[in-house]
Amino acid sequence: MSFFVYILRCSDNSFYVGHTDDLDKRIAEHKSGAFENSYTETRMPLTLVYAQELPTRDEALQREMQLKGWSRKKKEALIAGEWNELVRLARGKAHR
Repeated sequence: MSFFVYILRCSDNSFYVGHTDDLDKRIAEHKSGAFENSYTETRMPLTLVYAQELPTRDEALQREMQLKGWSRKKKEALIAGEWNELVRLARGKAHR
């Protein structure tokens, strides 16, 4: 069984990071408002902007926690596939 970590872009341009074992179902749940009083419920429409498949739930959860700790600029670089910028930001050279 595979697991996924994902990033949604919300209508207010914020990001939501989560993990699941059924990506299509989870995204549909977010978009339908199935999660009452959740971060995404009041920020629709939502757009899936990043997903990564991982072999275990523990790895997906670990990656989710890692991404949640990242700056907005690092998330944007990841989403855009800007690997050089991501590396630069990860090394703390964002202000040089």
